[in-house]
Amino acid sequence: MATPVRFIARADVERLLDLDRLIEGLAGAFAKLSQGAASVPPRIAAMTPEGLLAAMPGYLPGAGLETKLVSVFPGNHERGLPSHQALIALFDEETGIPRAVLDGTAITAIRTGAASALATRLLARPDARVLAILGAGVQGRSHLAAVRRVREFSQVRVASRRPEHARALAEEAGITACDDFASACRGADVVCCCTDAGAPVVELEWLAPGAHVTSVGASRQGPELSPEVVSAADALAVESRAAFLPYPAGAHELQGLNPERGLELGELVLQTRPGRSRPDQLTVYKSMGHAVEDLVAARLVLDAADAAGAGTLVDM
Repeated sequence: MATPVRFIARADVERLLDLDRLIEGLAGAFAKLSQGAASVPPRIAAMTPEGLLAAMPGYLPGAGLETKLVSVFPGNHERGLPSHQALIALFDEETGIPRAVLDGTAITAIRTGAASALATRLLARPDARVLAILGAGVQGRSHLAAVRRVREFSQVRVASRRPEHARALAEEAGITACDDFASACRGADVVCCCTDAGAPVVELEWLAPGAHVTSVGASRQGPELSPEVVSAADALAVESRAAFLPYPAGAHELQGLNPERGLELGELVLQTRPGRSRPDQLTVYKSMGHAVEDLVAARLVLDAADAAGAGTLVDM
């Protein structure tokens, strides 16, 4: 018997994926991950001279079974193409029947910002009012949309290695463009590092007491955060302690550190380990991306597409 598979294009993904529901869904997913209910092997990748193709399978009870194939080619920026491009295949968790193939490029962008928003909700000071976004590309825009859902910022700054990009985003979004990363960071309560830089973009001396720092950059060349910033963190959050594995499963910034130093987001959600305990503490969230994020987002999109009759059904 032919099984219909729903193909969902990028425009439908962007239209159907509710950001607030995604942030809440990620909180539950990370809790299940930390409780051992999910099955997510470390990410693997095939390397080319110009980039890589990574595979990210995962299972989460109640959400399903999926794998994402994501290519990362930093040089695409010069070609006018996205550096990250992806497809997600979603399967029924009871039968293994394929249910959907979705554009994963939009999901990757949106769910990364949503996970950072969750980390900000869990770790940033409740009175955080100044947000600095470093990077004016896909992830800068994603974080601009997501992180403001969890704190009431009175000032939002953006800086980029290409200042004209920061000015363009600032004009579009009605925020403040800064000439460099240092001026964006100084006095900021929340700093979101959203670059593909292969060297650190933030100095510890730029960070105000009590700041929360998010880093989502995962360049093949090197770390986005300096060892000084990571070492100074009073709370160091990760999606899972797999982030301490060698790249590409783990983060450059965390190599050689004791994995027990990392606080999983699920542990913070469940309150089984403490996060921020004083207003003056420095907190850091180092993201590497995680399959449960893709799975929660893909399932939300599929459920909405089923209800709306969106996408295209194809008999396989």
